[in-house]
Amino acid sequence: MHRRLFLSVLASLLLPSMALAEMPVFYTRQGVAIGGYDTVAYFTEGGAVQGRPDFAVMWKGAVWLFATRKNREIFEANPRAYAPQYGGYCAFAMSKGQASGTNPEAWKIVDGKLYLIHNHTYMKVWLQDPAQYIVLSDANWPGPLGR
Repeated sequence: MHRRLFLSVLASLLLPSMALAEMPVFYTRQGVAIGGYDTVAYFTEGGAVQGRPDFAVMWKGAVWLFATRKNREIFEANPRAYAPQYGGYCAFAMSKGQASGTNPEAWKIVDGKLYLIHNHTYMKVWLQDPAQYIVLSDANWPGPLGR
């Protein structure tokens, strides 16, 4: 009896953190990731490009929109390579231990990873030392989500 109770308590403590590692939470607006912007376009076009509903895919509980069928196919082949860091929450706020929404027009790719920022003012601060802010954000993620 005690062993079964111990294993039950142990499982309840370990499973949520294991599940979170497998199922990241993405910041969405009305269920749409990155405000409807095409996450692949940041890499291929070098800019924020609005996606289209006819090139949509559901991934990890969010709808992702793409400007082209090709971008959708690229994402579907390797979504983790194109999804923004910290679930699309603001990389600057995450460095402060907070979760905040983002402006899809405030972004930067660093070492092949997409980082979104709350606004252009925070972006200017973040760009002064992105490597340090990334270290801080990595240490805080996903704590501010309360999971």
